[in-house]
Amino acid sequence: MSKTRVAAMLTLLVAVTAFAAWAGGAAAKPSASEKAAPIKFGFVTKFPVDFFFTLQNAAKKWDKAHKDAVVLFAQGKSATDDAGEIAAIQDLVAKGVKGIAITPTSPAVSKELDKAVKKGVKVVLMDNDIPGWKNKTSLVATNNLKGGTLAGKFLATKLKAGDTLAILEGVPGVPALDARVTGMLAGLGALKDQIKVVSKLETDCAQDKGLTAAQDILTSNSGVTAIYAACGPPAVGAVQALKNAGKNPGDVILVGFDALPDEVALIKQGWETASVAQFPAKIGLLGIDTLYKAVKGKKVPKAVDTGTALVTKANAK
Repeated sequence: MSKTRVAAMLTLLVAVTAFAAWAGGAAAKPSASEKAAPIKFGFVTKFPVDFFFTLQNAAKKWDKAHKDAVVLFAQGKSATDDAGEIAAIQDLVAKGVKGIAITPTSPAVSKELDKAVKKGVKVVLMDNDIPGWKNKTSLVATNNLKGGTLAGKFLATKLKAGDTLAILEGVPGVPALDARVTGMLAGLGALKDQIKVVSKLETDCAQDKGLTAAQDILTSNSGVTAIYAACGPPAVGAVQALKNAGKNPGDVILVGFDALPDEVALIKQGWETASVAQFPAKIGLLGIDTLYKAVKGKKVPKAVDTGTALVTKANAK
């Protein structure tokens, strides 16, 4: 074999070896499709009303802005749908989420959340707490006691000694909703002992139950001075009851909690006197963002107060 041919074969061998080494190194580098998959998060809300849709929409905007995360959404059927939330938690854990942001229906869901936490899932509660439950990473919510107090102080400017007050509760036993009533009564101050609470009915925060409860109140106490609704939908139902009873705007002082779009429209019309506004978009945004940071290993506050404000005809626009 000639020296020229040997040299050519050696050159080819070196080239092939170099190419193989390069190819092996290139193969070791992950392609765009092989990069780390987005982290999965769960976002669970109680039931389909404007307030919780607003939470969801804020989380969906956050989701679009974060390419390293994907948010899976679930929602219950009612304010008391514990079974629906438990099923949602189980499904999300099975799908491999690293964190769950949830508006808990009641303490009944805590056992399922405990199971998730044991598997390494971070949990951020939104809108309301689970008293005594220690496995939450954070609580992102309105300070409902402060909000209720705001409503009570407003009512104190409208009521006088001897007036009557009826209360449309939300879901008794849910701390956030109970706090709205406790805060309202505290906000009345000295007037609390000078007026009479003539009725206190639960509504499950549902408009139809608010209508029925308000009708019962107006039937047994046709001259009631004021009605306080601890949730927005029952306040809307109460307006329909007032109309059915032949009342005019302003005949009965009506103060709600949530300041839902329908409530704001009724405030402008004079049917609802005022409502305590929460900031559901802020709850949803800070809820998912706090969860994201916690899963990423960052330190997050144990509680985030998202604030309240009073909406009246003067600022309803």
